[in-house]
Amino acid sequence: MTKKIRVSIVGATGYTGAELLRLVLGHPDLELAAIVGQSKAGQRVSDVLPSFAGILDGEVEAFDAASVAERSDAAFCALPHGASAPIVEELCDRGLKVFDLSADFRLRDPAVFEAWYKAKPSGRFGKAVYGLVELYREALRTADLVAVPGCYPTSAILAIAPLLRSGLVEADGIVVDSKSGVSGAGRSPLPSTHFPETAEGIRAYKVASHRHTPEIEQELSVAAGREVKLVFTPHLVPYTRGILSTSYMVAKPGVTAAECTEAARALYQGSPSVVVRDPGVAPDTLWVRGSNRVQIAYAHDPRTGRIIALSAIDNLVKGASGQAVQCLNVRFGLDEGAGLRGAPQWP
Repeated sequence: MTKKIRVSIVGATGYTGAELLRLVLGHPDLELAAIVGQSKAGQRVSDVLPSFAGILDGEVEAFDAASVAERSDAAFCALPHGASAPIVEELCDRGLKVFDLSADFRLRDPAVFEAWYKAKPSGRFGKAVYGLVELYREALRTADLVAVPGCYPTSAILAIAPLLRSGLVEADGIVVDSKSGVSGAGRSPLPSTHFPETAEGIRAYKVASHRHTPEIEQELSVAAGREVKLVFTPHLVPYTRGILSTSYMVAKPGVTAAECTEAARALYQGSPSVVVRDPGVAPDTLWVRGSNRVQIAYAHDPRTGRIIALSAIDNLVKGASGQAVQCLNVRFGLDEGAGLRGAPQWP
């Protein structure tokens, strides 16, 4: 019998942490070692996360790097940016493989990080492998620190990268319009995410200033082989989970939606997570809810010469926790889809 990989979850009491718990408990090759949550330390897990009543006993632990390292082979860090970096450093120093879900290690240029996050990068900045498995599968096989991508970047990059890599669209003039459920804002309540103020409306936010912009540009620049600057506008939509991204690009002469579809299918061939639909299909966030899947489709507007890329993901799974587990699967030589092949919840 193969020995299971022992994993701890730091920041386990938020939405992404709870999703990690759910996925780890259902994973055939993982063993849950520690549930860590500083602000909830000492409280019963079933009180903090009522959905785990009858499933998980015990209390939420305070963070202790030595204790976590002694009991674990790997750790997921589901903490906000800034709070994550010092904890990641401690765990890496003790030899753990760390999968960080914050933004502290995703960017490669320290000047860009300082400009967008108004903070100094940590000592391991620039040393993490970007955890978009579909594009960095080989590098992830030997990574000791993985920067799990943001939810918006995941939805946009997976849809656009195949077209840039294949030279089907121009690298200039890209517009990304994304709409996210409220869970993307995290578990801590804010007036802007309070149900009475979100349930009957839709709003754009952080227009021309969202911190995921440089992350999307960074990865699409790699795909294009040149610098990419784009317009990214996120919107808050009154549902709990899911992201729908609609991206607009200038098509090269003669390019069709069918060619875009084939380019994406070629790049993602064999992926357990990416589904490329036929042209004319418009993916729905309900089609991926609760799953680690992304559905992508392309359309062509001959009147304007634009390619329109549509992608739907669950922001808490493929946009965060499921993607982290997918990265761990690759790093430890497991089946990439292990623990992640469950069908979406529908309706």
